[in-house]
Amino acid sequence: MSSDIDVLLNETRSFPPPDDFVRKATINNDAIYRLAEKDHEAYWANAARILDWVEPWKTVLEWKPPHAKWFLGGKLNVSANCVDRHIRGPNRNKAAIIWEGENGDRRTLTYWDLYREVQQFANVLCSLGVGKGDRVGIYLPLIPEAAIAMLACARIGAIHSVVFGGFSPESLRDRMNDAQAKVLITADGGYRRGQVVPLKRNADKALAEAPSVEHVVVVQRRHGGFSDLFTEMQPGRDEWYHVLMDRVRPDCPPVAMDAEDVLFILYTSGTTGKPKGIVHTTGGYLTGAATTTRLVFDLRDDDVFWCTADVGWITGHTYLVYGPLANGATCVMYEGAPDWPQRDRFWDICERYGVTILYTAPTAIRAFMKWGDEHPAKHDLTRLRLLGSVGEPINPEAWMWYHDHIGGGRCPIVDTWWQTETGAIVISPLPGVTATKPGSGTKALPGYSAELLDHDAQRIDVGGGFLALTRPWPSMLRTIWGDDARYVQTYFSRWEARKDLYFPGDGAKRDTDQYFWILGRVDDVLNVAGHRIGTMEVESALVEHHAVAEAAVVGKTHDVKGQAIAAFVTLRDGFQQSAGLRDELKKFVADKIGALARPDDILFSADLPKTRSGKIMRRLLRDIAEGRALGDTTTLADPGVVAALKTQYEDKES
Repeated sequence: MSSDIDVLLNETRSFPPPDDFVRKATINNDAIYRLAEKDHEAYWANAARILDWVEPWKTVLEWKPPHAKWFLGGKLNVSANCVDRHIRGPNRNKAAIIWEGENGDRRTLTYWDLYREVQQFANVLCSLGVGKGDRVGIYLPLIPEAAIAMLACARIGAIHSVVFGGFSPESLRDRMNDAQAKVLITADGGYRRGQVVPLKRNADKALAEAPSVEHVVVVQRRHGGFSDLFTEMQPGRDEWYHVLMDRVRPDCPPVAMDAEDVLFILYTSGTTGKPKGIVHTTGGYLTGAATTTRLVFDLRDDDVFWCTADVGWITGHTYLVYGPLANGATCVMYEGAPDWPQRDRFWDICERYGVTILYTAPTAIRAFMKWGDEHPAKHDLTRLRLLGSVGEPINPEAWMWYHDHIGGGRCPIVDTWWQTETGAIVISPLPGVTATKPGSGTKALPGYSAELLDHDAQRIDVGGGFLALTRPWPSMLRTIWGDDARYVQTYFSRWEARKDLYFPGDGAKRDTDQYFWILGRVDDVLNVAGHRIGTMEVESALVEHHAVAEAAVVGKTHDVKGQAIAAFVTLRDGFQQSAGLRDELKKFVADKIGALARPDDILFSADLPKTRSGKIMRRLLRDIAEGRALGDTTTLADPGVVAALKTQYEDKES
């Protein structure tokens, strides 16, 4: 079958799992894939049995495309699975969360500590009239109280909706209104790059137009002047977290929840349109989170697991809170920027806490590359045994830098593909089984079925096309909150004749080893002179150049070719932009992957505009490249970057 997307980059480097890692790995042969393929439902039923169930399920799966229900009739409680069952054994006094604040504050909570705190805060919620099915908003910095609040909601059957603490009052307002939240949990402030983020002040602005919120619980980060400066408490509505905690009893039995009861709503911001409230349910989600955490990260009892994501994103939900805690792991939680106050902050944390598993984003890895090899070199990173990548496709050269400078050439890298909507990792190597290739997620995990299809839903064996998931999986989203029609239209309408095919919106390619390579959003695929080119391949070629730290490629209208390639490039420290370097980069890309992919424009920038989750905001770059208005920049981490880029572009065009 011919490809729908041209394949330009051919990566030949391959890294088998190290022998020592294989010997000790939980899974060290590929029999698990055959087991899962032989009986899909039996595989997931067996996976679900690692959890504690109050009542067993009667039916593993009910699949009426595009709606799935898993473990029907089963009852369990997520909070009990993440906390209670660990205090009955040797993990009782094991560290559950090791937290560090940007300003140097530190706390460690054992599973026993977490057990007590979660119960107590669950009672706080009950005292505010929160019951099963009520929605609770969480707008907090990355502090232990964020995880406590999530688990407390799960304990009593309330539905939580976490909003990233960097989002604007408008974003918070829209999400609280859509969910019709009854209570909001926030803090007087958070820390970012030495500055205070005034969360309570932002919340007050949001709640002026969010009438469903009856109570606000405020975590006090600082006593005295800090709170006085950033917090105005509204009598009758606002209460201090610590005051409420002192008023309630310490015990709160977990509520038995149906497997299909809603656990949380998490909104995806998207680039256009109203945010989508992704709905995840209790039994299926926790099964997916717990299983993938154990398999993908080869989780062991003595691991110190650091997922660097905020709980405002699905990665923080699944691999900072629910997945690791369900497995009784020790998790590192860090509030702050990776380069504050110094560019070695991450590596200092890894060394001090003996981190063994690090899971972070390509955006961060490329920033580390830009800052220089000397920063990780200052620290002993030999405790690390496994590295992970999440959030977007990783460029092969960023992968190699991660492998060499952070992993010391000895740590397998799990390059993971998944989404808010999938709930858990879908495509990833198994570190004790899979030979990895820089930039490839390799294959779908056991229990998942991923395919590469063309416009007619025909399989593409080798080449580029559209990624599709062809079977339901336990942690899949159930719907969009309050808008099931949008759920069907967004995810199950790509192929008219196949309403059972989930389309994630991504293009991908598959090589002769049947490995997947994610090429990015289909909406970002360029059409250059009749050739469909994935932006990821051009970006990866640019990042291979020794001067380039990061690149973002977009299409620009061209009278002859239809679209021309415009590349925004940031340089590594020590390199300066010049006309000569611009020409060199254009030639480098042409030599690497073909003249067809040679950029028409290369625009140097000190940084790239990113969303608050760290993803490059290509829509905005397209607007800049085309000379259009910038549009909505409220979700950008640094709007000043956009202004700088626009000015730079306009200067070059004038």
